Amino acid sequence: QVQLVESGGGLVQPGGSLRLSCVGSGTTRLFDAMAWYRQAPGKERELVAEIINGESANYLEAAKGRFTISRDNGKNTVYLQMNDLKPEDTAAYLCYARRALSIEYTATYWGQGTQVTVSS
Repeated sequence: QVQLVESGGGLVQPGGSLRLSCVGSGTTRLFDAMAWYRQAPGKERELVAEIINGESANYLEAAKGRFTISRDNGKNTVYLQMNDLKPEDTAAYLCYARRALSIEYTATYWGQGTQVTVSS
């Protein structure tokens, strides 16, 4: 059974940094893409950053220049380095992964999330 486990969340002051980690287990095959989403209370889940095939990265506009997504070569591990954090970054951050199992079907996986709170 595939599992994604996040770590690294916590309470940080505005302007501070955090590094989130997500480790995938239960499979020897690499995911096609891994990503970080976030969801704040009362708001929709939004894509923060994704990395495709370990190379191509896309970011939420509000995250550009502050967040960096990276992935260990040949592993189902993804990181999110978050700098210059703002109170509006407060949310549960969830790890996501997908893998095409066939032309017709793509399997998707979610972690349980790690809470990031930015407050003075």
